[in-house]
Amino acid sequence: MKKRLLALGLTLGLALSLCGCGGETPPPEPEEEPAPPVVEEPEPEPYVPAGTNPLTGEPMEPEFEDDRPVAVMFNNLKAAQPQLGISRADIIYEVPAEGGITRMLGVFQTLEGVGTLGSIRSARTYYLELALGHDALLVHAGGSPDAYSKISAWGVDNMDGVNGGSDAKIFWRDPERRKTMSYEHCLVTSGESILDYLAQGHFETTHAAGYTDSQTFTADGTPAGGAPAEHVTVKFSNYKTGTFDYDPQTGTYLAGQYGGDYTDGETGEQVAVTDVLVLETSISVISGDTAGRLSVKLTGSGDGTYFCGGRAVPIRWSKADRSSPFVYTLQDGTPLVLGQGKRYVCIISPRSSTLSYE
Repeated sequence: MKKRLLALGLTLGLALSLCGCGGETPPPEPEEEPAPPVVEEPEPEPYVPAGTNPLTGEPMEPEFEDDRPVAVMFNNLKAAQPQLGISRADIIYEVPAEGGITRMLGVFQTLEGVGTLGSIRSARTYYLELALGHDALLVHAGGSPDAYSKISAWGVDNMDGVNGGSDAKIFWRDPERRKTMSYEHCLVTSGESILDYLAQGHFETTHAAGYTDSQTFTADGTPAGGAPAEHVTVKFSNYKTGTFDYDPQTGTYLAGQYGGDYTDGETGEQVAVTDVLVLETSISVISGDTAGRLSVKLTGSGDGTYFCGGRAVPIRWSKADRSSPFVYTLQDGTPLVLGQGKRYVCIISPRSSTLSYE
């Protein structure tokens, strides 16, 4: 009997134990904490230098604002294309030279980051006046007899690749151009070479105290009431015609010459400028000059045309003396405010060159 009761008790205990195990409630799983909200980082503001380029009105590093610019003589013969580094110039002056050809003077506020420049050719007296109007340091390779005389008489700070001293060492003949071009089309220099030479203290590289450039700029220089001018043609001579086609996507005029794009062989970029100015003046062959060199009147005043934003207006230009900058006004005498950006200045004689636009 005791054994039966013991067995019964064990059986009952085992059953209760099994019931207890099967009936336990599992502990609740911990709730997942909500993910923190995604906070989008604001786009960083684009870096804008605090200074202003006095040649273009665009932002630039303040350390370059008071530097004297560098003016470089570029060969523009068809056989010497492409030019190298010209698209990096802040201002391009194109002026006729002897025989119907033209040459360019490219003016650079800074040469930092500028690569090869060329090909470099000889100066004429009127290019000296253009450089002096910006208090610029001139880079050239030779010059006319009168240009050399004026370089000395006027005290033009210059680096000469033909008759220079230590400055001639910053020039070299480009071996790649020598493969396909004549010797005279191969002389080049570079932004780095020029800056290294200037760092040696040969010239004062900053403007004198009190120097100012009175040209003003605006974000949109499109002239109010201007005539349509999306396609501009400047025929300097039977040899050279320049074109400027307005690109509304970039707000610039794309330059062309010799029937194609005006392309920089160093950067691969087509020359593009915000402002185009065509200035009319007196140009004549120097009496007795057997090479047919020209006299170009740059001091005084004259008529011109300003192009920006696909529109054109007549203007007046003036230059008080050889060392003064150009001053541009509307025909009523109101100062001309240029669009911020690079500019291209064509200097022509209305007697031998033509301007058309539409």
